[in-house]
Amino acid sequence: MKAAYREFIRLIEAGRYYEAHEVLEELWYPRRFEKEAEVLLIKGYINASTAFELARRGRLEAAHRTWGVYLKYRPLSKEMDPKEAAACREVEDLLQRTHERLLGDFPCSRTD
Repeated sequence: MKAAYREFIRLIEAGRYYEAHEVLEELWYPRRFEKEAEVLLIKGYINASTAFELARRGRLEAAHRTWGVYLKYRPLSKEMDPKEAAACREVEDLLQRTHERLLGDFPCSRTD
């Protein structure tokens, strides 16, 4: 698992959603114009952490919309190589649990 993913997980678990966003933004930003699955998936994870920060600030509608962007990219984890796929599952399981805790009353599509 990439060190950035480990740090992202640690920050999400600590409720430091904005900082988690920043960790992955360092990976994503230089590659933001690429259309590779990894780059788009990182963009999705950034949006998930942004949704949590918005929810923490009481902006639930914006959080819900931003979570939807994450959901758009989540299926790309199936295109990752097996080593990366395991890390993606760990991140996505945590994101799902955090979503349920913060935005449980809002709809969430979970397709596995």
